[in-house]
Amino acid sequence: FDPIIQEYHGISADAKHTSDMDFSKITGNVNPDAPVHSTRIRVGRSIDGFGLSPGITKEQRVGVEKLFKTASANFKDELAGTYYPLAGMEESIRQQLVDDHFLFVSGDRNLTVAGMERDWPEGRGIFHNKEKTFLVWVNEEDQLRIIPWKGW
Repeated sequence: FDPIIQEYHGISADAKHTSDMDFSKITGNVNPDAPVHSTRIRVGRSIDGFGLSPGITKEQRVGVEKLFKTASANFKDELAGTYYPLAGMEESIRQQLVDDHFLFVSGDRNLTVAGMERDWPEGRGIFHNKEKTFLVWVNEEDQLRIIPWKGW
C-alpha cells in the first residue's frame, strides 16, 4: 500500500514519520483569532479473539460489549462512570448524548457498505465518566474507541 499512501499524502518513498510527545514544546494557539475550546484524542483498540468490524459476528460483538461492561464497572476515581447500550436506550439519554456531541449514529454509507453496521444497534454503546472527560465507544468502527476529552 505504500505507493497509494505516498500519492494520497503527497510524500516521497523515503519519508519518515517522527514522533515528539514532549508537550512542553507546544506553545501558543494555532490561530489567535480562533481559540481552541476543546480537544480530544481518539485511539481504537481491538480485543484478541474477536473479529474485526467488517467480519465480526453478532455474537462476538455482544461479547465485546459484555467484556467492556464488566471491565468498566471496575473503573475507579476519575474514570468511574456509566455504560449506555444503544439497544433499548431511553430517548432522554440518547438526546443528552447527542447534545453533548458524544453519540455515534447509524447511517454512514461507508460503514454500511463495509458491513460494519450489521445488526444495528445490538452490541453497541457508549461509556463516559461522571465528568464527561473520558469516553469509550463500543463497536462503532473499532471494537473500542477510547476518547479522552478536554473542554475549556
